[in-house]
Amino acid sequence: MAFDAGELTTLLDGRWAHVRDQVREALEGIDLAPADDLDTESHRAHTLEQLRQLAKTGVPALGFPTAHGGSGDTGGSVVSLEMLPGNLSLMVKSGVQWGLFGGAVVALGTERHHERYLRDIISLELPGCFAMTETGHGSDVQNLRTTATYDPEAQEFVVHTPHEAARKEYIGNAARDGRMAVVFAQLITGGESHGVHALLVPIRDQDGNPLPGVEITDCGRKAGLNGVDNGRIVFDQVRVPREALLNRYGDVAPDGTYSSPIASKGKRFFTMLGTLIRGRVSVAGTAGSAAKLALEIALRYGDARRQFGRPGTEDEVVVLDYLAHQRKLLPALAKSFALHFAQEELVSSLHEGSDDERAQRELESRAAGLKAITTWHATSTIQTCREACGGAGYLAENQLAQLKADTDVFTTFEGDNTVLLQLVAKGLLTNYKDQFDDLGTLGMAKFLADQFVGSVIERTATRSLVQRIIDASGKDDILDRGWQLKMFDDRERHVLDGLGRRLRKSNRSNAFEVFNSAQDHVLRAGRVHVDRLVLEAFVAAIERCRDRKTAALLNKVCDLYVLSTIEEDRGWFLEHERISPRRSKAITEAVNDLCAQLRPHAVDLVTAFNLPRQWLTAPIATGAEADRQQAQQAHDRTLRS
Repeated sequence: MAFDAGELTTLLDGRWAHVRDQVREALEGIDLAPADDLDTESHRAHTLEQLRQLAKTGVPALGFPTAHGGSGDTGGSVVSLEMLPGNLSLMVKSGVQWGLFGGAVVALGTERHHERYLRDIISLELPGCFAMTETGHGSDVQNLRTTATYDPEAQEFVVHTPHEAARKEYIGNAARDGRMAVVFAQLITGGESHGVHALLVPIRDQDGNPLPGVEITDCGRKAGLNGVDNGRIVFDQVRVPREALLNRYGDVAPDGTYSSPIASKGKRFFTMLGTLIRGRVSVAGTAGSAAKLALEIALRYGDARRQFGRPGTEDEVVVLDYLAHQRKLLPALAKSFALHFAQEELVSSLHEGSDDERAQRELESRAAGLKAITTWHATSTIQTCREACGGAGYLAENQLAQLKADTDVFTTFEGDNTVLLQLVAKGLLTNYKDQFDDLGTLGMAKFLADQFVGSVIERTATRSLVQRIIDASGKDDILDRGWQLKMFDDRERHVLDGLGRRLRKSNRSNAFEVFNSAQDHVLRAGRVHVDRLVLEAFVAAIERCRDRKTAALLNKVCDLYVLSTIEEDRGWFLEHERISPRRSKAITEAVNDLCAQLRPHAVDLVTAFNLPRQWLTAPIATGAEADRQQAQQAHDRTLRS
């Protein structure tokens, strides 16, 4: 089946094709290759210099307001980070500087902050960091312990770390390069706490020395990402002016009077946090790109590597011709396609924004779920690719070992994946009736139990297309798209209904115990919800494909994604009588058949993602292995003759 590779790349490039082209062109002229054989200090210095080179390309300005030197393209800024999978230290450092630090100033600050700081942030004249996580509180941001107490006489905030558990932990750019930090702290005025707010706090002088009252220590060498200088920060009664408060959602008058456009403290907290989801979306996209790079390396190697003779011939068998090898790599490739299209929809929603509270909550939930599923997929896929390449995959020159080390932390930063899936389930089980106050673990459990309204299936444009396909389907066939969509839809509804029944058993005295005992069910609810969203995004993308043969190939890739997902969760489908044992066997046979059908197109499919070519440096993926194999085959024939 011939297909139009150019059409597929156009479809994959999607709405931000111009940004992807801009990054590809920008990277052609500069050397941003990783240097992972350096010692820690040299690696950090090298990455900072690369960051300066990247700043000069204009790419980092994409997401900033046009009035301050940017392009106002939020979605484009996220997509640009997806194009840096071959140097993840550079990607993370970029994300810290322009996504987290700069993004917080944009989202939480007002014009006085934008005018004063944004141009220097864009140009890297002002390197900064994002000081949220604390030693004692990682995912539980609402209960951070750092304090910012207002002194009305001096019109200053006093930023303080009251104990060791409140120190800022694992802060990117802190150990070496950052000169200013966005610090998240409990805001206190007149003895009253108004919850977590963000302030701009200088941490170093122009010569790189810590400022008085600021203690910075180095987290040290890590398993990966050693071009990023993670550090710990402790504040000892550090004073900053009143104007340092990023005051979009909460302000303090000179006399100490607090005001906010959002009356509810809990709702205000979630609104502030919701403006910062760009980092989470970026991590999902970059993890997906790292998985694509690993797959391209492994598939190219598998298409060239030969092992064991084929009976009746003089040639050895190409490794990718073995079903077992196809089984390792092709379902992962199909899932990468599915996640790519889901990520594109997510970035579009982020870019367009919405003043509707419910829409914003759904966006946050989707970002949390997709980040969790995509980073777990990257971790699993990169390991699978390493194994598929044997000893060659363990060599540093072939990139997979470094990709594995650098992406491992993605599952726990920008939100621990387990916690994020709980947030997804929370979003599905509530109707958001403006009850955001004081939602600790106990409060969340009670809120879930009290406010349960059943599963929420969004009525989006994509959903309308999906519903038409389901309604038009009269087939009980595993390759029928309507049947597949109904299976994912039905699984989500069933899991959510069951979870709702379990949580309804809670009362004031047992709410935590009921919620805690249902956590396995909560996590499953989040996962199956994301599975449905991902499939629907894939279906919508195929609908947009203009070339008939390319669409037909993508339909097979989608079939492989669906059936391999059902196969992986066949225990649930069998236990709940959604499929019979005979159908379960038919699904396995269909997965095998789809792998065989897609095998001739495997390399072309992964190449269609069109990652910048400078990231593909592994000798096993750049033709050297094919040349070696051909020379070996010729030598063997000579010996036999």
